[in-house]
Amino acid sequence: MSHLPAEGSQAPGYTPTARVLHWVTAALVLTMVPVGIIIANEWGGKLQDALYSLHKSVGALLLLLVVVRLAYRLTHKPPPLPGDIPPVQRLAAQAMHWVLYALLIVQPLLGWAGTSAYPAPVPVFGLFELPPLLAPNRALSEQLLSVHGLVGLTIAGLAALHIGAALFHHFVRRDRVLLRMISG
Repeated sequence: MSHLPAEGSQAPGYTPTARVLHWVTAALVLTMVPVGIIIANEWGGKLQDALYSLHKSVGALLLLLVVVRLAYRLTHKPPPLPGDIPPVQRLAAQAMHWVLYALLIVQPLLGWAGTSAYPAPVPVFGLFELPPLLAPNRALSEQLLSVHGLVGLTIAGLAALHIGAALFHHFVRRDRVLLRMISG
């Protein structure tokens, strides 16, 4: 049985701005997860301090980028999914997007707060440091950074599901759901 989309079910594409925001966010998240795992397990060797600084810098950039992306999303309605997608899949897609937005805002805030409580600086690409969010409190820092690690793994799992769903649409359903984020 073929899963070719029904006539008229082709999804319109995302705007160039939405596509750039999506792919830059994706690239940064896909960089942050392995770097986070490396530094959390102290596998960085001589690069450990540089990797921490990179992780903090990219985290600060991601926070700003996701806030911009969320503002764009709230002011620019995304294109609708093809009409033949079942309601439960529509709900799952919508929930996945909003959970990812929420986690991608909470995650850098947890890292910033945990680092502040450590206390350690939060450099941003060597240009400046973010101000501390919390007073020094090593026990609180450990708790916050532990949650930060769990949220990071959750983001990685959700990103894998998101990628899997996009590939399902492209290779199994053969609709334009993936292509609308690639070529519009």
